[in-house]
Amino acid sequence: MKNLRTRFKRRERRDYAEDAESLLFLYRKKVFTMLKKLCALCALCVISALSAFKPSFAQPKTDKFLTNLLQKSPELFDEVMRDPAKYDVQILYTQINRDEQNRPSFKSYRYRLDKNRYFYPASTVKFPAVLLALEKLNSLKISPETTMLTDSAASGQTNVRRDASAQNGLPSVAQYIRKILLVSDNDAYNRLYEFIGQCDVNQKLYAKGYKDLRIVHRLSLPLSVEQNRLTNPVRFIKSDTVRAFPGQTCATTPQSLTTIKRGVGYMTTAKNGKDSLVKQPFDFTAKNYFALEDQQQMLRAVLFPDAVSPKQRFDLSPDNYRFVYRYMSMFPPESRYPAYDSTYHNAYCKFLLAGDRKWTFPKSVRIFNKVGDAYGYLIDNAYVVDFDRGIEFMLSAVVYCNQDGVFNDDKYDYDRVGFPFLGNLGRIIYDYETKRKRTNKPDLSRFRVEY
Repeated sequence: MKNLRTRFKRRERRDYAEDAESLLFLYRKKVFTMLKKLCALCALCVISALSAFKPSFAQPKTDKFLTNLLQKSPELFDEVMRDPAKYDVQILYTQINRDEQNRPSFKSYRYRLDKNRYFYPASTVKFPAVLLALEKLNSLKISPETTMLTDSAASGQTNVRRDASAQNGLPSVAQYIRKILLVSDNDAYNRLYEFIGQCDVNQKLYAKGYKDLRIVHRLSLPLSVEQNRLTNPVRFIKSDTVRAFPGQTCATTPQSLTTIKRGVGYMTTAKNGKDSLVKQPFDFTAKNYFALEDQQQMLRAVLFPDAVSPKQRFDLSPDNYRFVYRYMSMFPPESRYPAYDSTYHNAYCKFLLAGDRKWTFPKSVRIFNKVGDAYGYLIDNAYVVDFDRGIEFMLSAVVYCNQDGVFNDDKYDYDRVGFPFLGNLGRIIYDYETKRKRTNKPDLSRFRVEY
């Protein structure tokens, strides 16, 4: 009996061990399967991420409607249309229609639109800087008119204590924005770039869905990549209250995944002050970028915030919107602080419609826009309204005006090619809009401001 009980216990232990081993085997198999699925998922995520950043070789997007419209006026566009690739032309024209409740809908037409085709965005990067600066002030509960003093804390940085263009003689974010939107002032942009910080500029725009851009340097300053990562300390002063913000360092400067070179040469200045020609393509790899489609989408987000997704909007107050609308559409002669001489005429920084003409616009026409011109690239991103005729449309375009392919030689074809092209483009679209039938006349009162 004792031997029988002993054999039974041994069998129980053996069965238990076999069951435990079976359970362990099943557990290991399940874990292995889960890990296998997780690895596959991770690999898929990596592949998707890489796919999102790899260069695209898709053809530029062109709609027949816009091509036909340009071809109807060969006397205006024939030179550029014969070889549009040479002039790096991109156009995005958007019609706006309103329903009975005045809600807008948009229909876009494209000519050689290609977000992967690099062009130097020049001063168009100042527009997102304006919006992000206002957004940051709102988060800090600081008025745009508050005095902002810029300090220096690193090589290449300069400070600001006064602003002779301001009514009170003191610098502020509001005054920098006025100068940017009126005459595209470079120093004003640099001060906003320093206030926001390089990392925040890009990360905040990416988070809003504007991913076809890269804003990584100040303008018209000979600073290195490392120097542009560092931004200045600033202080806001109101009465006896001082709010100080230290300088920032961006450790993750956005980089182009491909080398970007253009032209056949560029001029450089030696230490002795003499200019010389370097017979190599000019490298734009570490330069700013801002795709035309993102430019217009950002303009739409500011003008028609209810017509874009909440993610794409900027955190602006009603006063912020009115302020931006006012100075985007104001002509320089209408401004008192800052005040400008006759060099800054009504058509200054209004490349579309005006272009090559020092044109005095009809009182009913206003253009809400931001232009850019540098390295032979000429760009305008605009919303055009005619209050009397009930006309509104969006038009964005870039044209390359560098016949000899040499950069920094100040021999660009702006006057012969660029300004006439953009001026004529704006005028033929405006003429088309005057004839285009609309079911509902738009209520444009939102954009009427006092000058």
